[in-house]
Amino acid sequence: MSKIKQEITPKAILLGIFLSMILAAANAYLGLFAGMTVSASIPAAVISMAILKQFRSSNILENNIVQTAASAGESLAAGVIFTLPALVLMGYWENGFNYLEVAKISAIGGIIGVLFTVPLRRALILKAKLKYPEGVATAAILEAGMNENSESGFDSKGSIKTIISSSLLGAFLKFLGGGLGMWKASIAVGTVASATRAGNILGSSIFSIGTYLSPSLISVGFIVGRDIGILVVSGGLFSWLVAIPLYSAYYGFEGYPLDAAKNIWDSQIRYLGIGAMVIGGLWSLIDLFKPMMEGIKASLDSLDKTQISRVQPLEEKDFPINYVGFGLLILMLPVFMIYFDIIDNAKIAILLTIVMMIFGFLFSAVAAYMAGIVGSSNNPISGVTIATILFSSFLLLLLLGKESPVGASAAIMIGAVVCCAAAIGGDNLQDLKTGHLVGATPWKQQVMQIIGTVSSAMVLGLVLDVLHTAYTIGSPTLSAPQATLMKSVAEGVFSGNLPWLMVGLGAIIGIIIILIDTRQKNIGSNFRVPILAVAVGIYLPIELTIPIFAGGMMSYISGIYGSNQNSKKHGLLIASGLITGEALVGISIALPIFISGNKNWWPQIAGFEFLGPTLFLLVIIWFYRNIIK
Repeated sequence: MSKIKQEITPKAILLGIFLSMILAAANAYLGLFAGMTVSASIPAAVISMAILKQFRSSNILENNIVQTAASAGESLAAGVIFTLPALVLMGYWENGFNYLEVAKISAIGGIIGVLFTVPLRRALILKAKLKYPEGVATAAILEAGMNENSESGFDSKGSIKTIISSSLLGAFLKFLGGGLGMWKASIAVGTVASATRAGNILGSSIFSIGTYLSPSLISVGFIVGRDIGILVVSGGLFSWLVAIPLYSAYYGFEGYPLDAAKNIWDSQIRYLGIGAMVIGGLWSLIDLFKPMMEGIKASLDSLDKTQISRVQPLEEKDFPINYVGFGLLILMLPVFMIYFDIIDNAKIAILLTIVMMIFGFLFSAVAAYMAGIVGSSNNPISGVTIATILFSSFLLLLLLGKESPVGASAAIMIGAVVCCAAAIGGDNLQDLKTGHLVGATPWKQQVMQIIGTVSSAMVLGLVLDVLHTAYTIGSPTLSAPQATLMKSVAEGVFSGNLPWLMVGLGAIIGIIIILIDTRQKNIGSNFRVPILAVAVGIYLPIELTIPIFAGGMMSYISGIYGSNQNSKKHGLLIASGLITGEALVGISIALPIFISGNKNWWPQIAGFEFLGPTLFLLVIIWFYRNIIK
């Protein structure tokens, strides 16, 4: 009789907590900078194997538990940074981030996401058999890493060296550019192009294009892949090479072309992205509603049947459904208190709590379903969050009136809890897919998801405060694209100054893209056009989308010209290292500034502008050569 492998052990819990905090901090920086986050399951699994192999009793289930907790941290970071910085940007939190509020909101939202997705495991993994690509890849890494003699060629020692070396490279470049200021973070050009006048309607147009000199953006593109890279850059090129030139030709512009292009994008064109994302979020809900409800019903039916049997296989045991219901009821109380503290009206706070629970469940299910199709890294939850905030804003406008000083903030709070729940919901199912493939116990993974969620929630408020003190969230250095849009939507509903023409045009663009994607689906094309990916590109600065596209193409090339099947896996480890190294040094640079209160703490070295583009190109060449050799 074989010995039962241990899963939740003290060393696995401690390592899972540590990695969840580190990866939450790294992903928080990445999301505020790049407007996108990526899954950390694979690097977490590799690091776990490298550390736990130093112990005699290490096994695959223990490593799976570690990556389950660790990936919860990076997912929760997305839910937090997409929404809560808006409260600072709109002045609701006047003295920086409220640490306790950030910890409370993120922990509550994350735990709700875990509980909401418990009944979805059977529906989406066992019944619908969704592929969950990152979950499958993580399982393959775990199986290969625990069996060095397998034909996979996986080398855990070599993999950890890859992560460390690429992390050091990303850290070194970030320190030189971001810490010592040896070069500017981006390069961009803008120009004026004369257009033929048609009835004196069109005049001169302005064009702008550029790129951030950031290896982490290349890495994000590599992880999300070719198709998403193409769609994101297509949205960016539409904004900056079509929409801005047309707008400037019709309405005119003032100042230098580059500055004028940025002003037009900021005040008008990016709202095309809002319209497209609202339509995308609503379409995701409509498109997935029927299969989701059928799956949930089947899941609940199977739960009822399994309660009859006293003995269940370990791989079939979820967190008890009665505990899930009881937990959700208990969590409604702190959610109510959050809204009551803002609104100071018990009836409205109760209504907002119910609205949040409804949206939280629906969009957690949508995120879980989408993760099964496109993976966690390609799961743009910001679309459903914007839809939630827009609906909540109109509801609060009706209840409180347009003069309410707290209506926009309350809408952000609703969106924040929903966004955290949806982010964790998608990640939770991804990890449960990995567990299903390696023979893990679902309820133990769900417990570790909660542990990872709570531990990362404890550090995110501090990380945000440190970054805000050093870089000022919302500035060009750390633009926080999603949070800025959330603020614009919530405040725009109450002030009435949203550029509704642009929002409406964005909605039309979204409908057109949905029709194109539907046709691609009907003809069986492998290249799909998910609306949310294009919408992300529309509202991101062009300097972000260009390197993401380049990284996506490198990912595609590695699949064609790589010397073996491990080329893509090796590239994922390099990309994860570059992202982690750059992000952690970005936070480390901010720490002495936060402690001293002196933004000029680091000495600045001028005169090396040529180094930025040169080193950026050399890193791309080094990355490319490493993944194809």
